[in-house]
Amino acid sequence: MYRKPKPVSAADLELMRLIDEQYLKTPFYGARKMAVVLSRSGHQVGRKRVTRLMRVMGIEAIYRKPNLSRRHPQHKIYPYLLRNMEINRVHQVWSCDITYIPMAHGFMYLVAVIDWHSRVVLSWRMSNTMAPDFCVEALEEAFRRYDKPEIFNTDQGVQFTCEAFIAALATRGIRISMDGKGRCLDNIFCERLWRSLKYEDVYLKAYKTVAEAKVGIGAWFSFYNDERPHQALDYLTPCEFLQAQKACGDVDNASALPTSPQAQQQLQQKGDSYGNERLIRSTIASHASCRATVQPQARTLA
Repeated sequence: MYRKPKPVSAADLELMRLIDEQYLKTPFYGARKMAVVLSRSGHQVGRKRVTRLMRVMGIEAIYRKPNLSRRHPQHKIYPYLLRNMEINRVHQVWSCDITYIPMAHGFMYLVAVIDWHSRVVLSWRMSNTMAPDFCVEALEEAFRRYDKPEIFNTDQGVQFTCEAFIAALATRGIRISMDGKGRCLDNIFCERLWRSLKYEDVYLKAYKTVAEAKVGIGAWFSFYNDERPHQALDYLTPCEFLQAQKACGDVDNASALPTSPQAQQQLQQKGDSYGNERLIRSTIASHASCRATVQPQARTLA
């Protein structure tokens, strides 16, 4: 006999919002430490309850990959291609990730596709389930609007290893990269996007309905792309920087992968953390190089 799922209580929704906010600050906290932090702030809650709520939200401490990205045992996992790679042009690498969106009376899941070099949010979708359809829809929209990247990076979640998602990439000749298990920093630019979205919009507005959330989050993404100055882009907006890159002649989808295996091996021996730091530094350095060549006319900030 089918049993209708029990709705999440208002008290649990409030705790889930607090857990989500704390998780952005300390993603390495497990249920035990989360329960301690909540208790210190006046919420009497035990570890078992926090564990249950974190499972509903799809998150775990980063030493184990978030449940939003739970693997399917029969799906193929692709290697991580971006370690020690210089990201120096738009549409070289796109990335995709899912996050939990708390609302006043429930929650949703949000997926976004971004370009690593310009930080432009290329497309997004919201869903009340973790079925892969909304991820495939976001991917197809990004292709319609911006053509395709050389490499597409995701985590190992079942939404990104399913046949429909992989086929959409493979049929277009796109190289597939997947984060290492439990390594959320392999997708660092998406993680930073979620942090900005939640602190600048979601937590402040506490959306009451799905329709309201879609309109509000869509407006924030437009603001992020077109109006919000980005420090790593020398205070250009992502879209301004994208246009500057086009003026530089960098949007050609030509391969620029490292050609020296000896150099790659030497860098890999330094460790994964070093590789991630170098990846971010090289991306920012290439931004500075393009700015020195072309300054967009739209740049008016001091």
